[in-house]
Amino acid sequence: MIVFDLLAIVAPVFACAAIGWIWAKLGRSFDSETVTGLVVTIGTPCLVFDTLTRLELSLAAFGQMALATVLAVAGFGAVAVLWLWAARLGRAAFLPALMFPNAGNMGLPIALFAFGDTGLALAVAYFGVMVMLQFTIGVAIAAGSVSPRMLLTSPIVYAVAAAVLVIAFEAPIPPVVGKTVNLLAGFTIPVMLIALGVSLAKLRISSLGDSLAIAVTRLLLGFGVGTAVAWGLGLPPVAAGVVIIQSSMPVAVFSYLFALRYGRSPEALAGAVVLSTLLAFAFLPVVLWLVLPG
Repeated sequence: MIVFDLLAIVAPVFACAAIGWIWAKLGRSFDSETVTGLVVTIGTPCLVFDTLTRLELSLAAFGQMALATVLAVAGFGAVAVLWLWAARLGRAAFLPALMFPNAGNMGLPIALFAFGDTGLALAVAYFGVMVMLQFTIGVAIAAGSVSPRMLLTSPIVYAVAAAVLVIAFEAPIPPVVGKTVNLLAGFTIPVMLIALGVSLAKLRISSLGDSLAIAVTRLLLGFGVGTAVAWGLGLPPVAAGVVIIQSSMPVAVFSYLFALRYGRSPEALAGAVVLSTLLAFAFLPVVLWLVLPG
């Protein structure tokens, strides 16, 4: 039955996040800074490189996914600017939350469980391109200034570039390098989900009205724009499903971190992260039912 198929997809994701939430609620020690540093600087770059090269994603498929990502983020931004103006909410605070979904620690495992390794490779391509946009355009919006240095010092950027070169020139990867990168990539997704659960347990909801509005808008905007991009580009079923899934993710935790760092309504953003993630528990099974074949 489709219900059990959907449960098999979302249950592992929610179970890992629940472990982190329970761990934090029990008052157990969790060094978020160290864990986040390991995931961002080692785990995620290894996951990006390993997935794109090991699964032999073609350069054409990567380019198609990169184009879809850029169009989706541009669509999120265009619609969000108009919506924020109508709702009289600050763009510096809330625009990054609406433009950049949680395509990493929620989008990647959902795509993996929905479409297997092929779906993961396409989702990683989406995630890699989106992260580059998030750490340039997203930071610039929150900070009020452009910071190209952050892009140039991001390991994910170099992982994507290295993977593209390997794909383009069909360069062989030495077994010792491949096995090491694959091993390091393996811890990324479960640790990301556990860290997400810990983060959600520590966030507090305030400015409930603004938080709920941003949360609902992120999910609906993501699904609508993602579907439009997939249809407009005429993507094949798996690629279209991945784009829609990744676009429909809740508010990224990084949006809260940016708001906290630059003093852009962090309490409301914390609430948006919590509420959009909770709403996603009910929303994502519907999205999966719509995008899965059969």
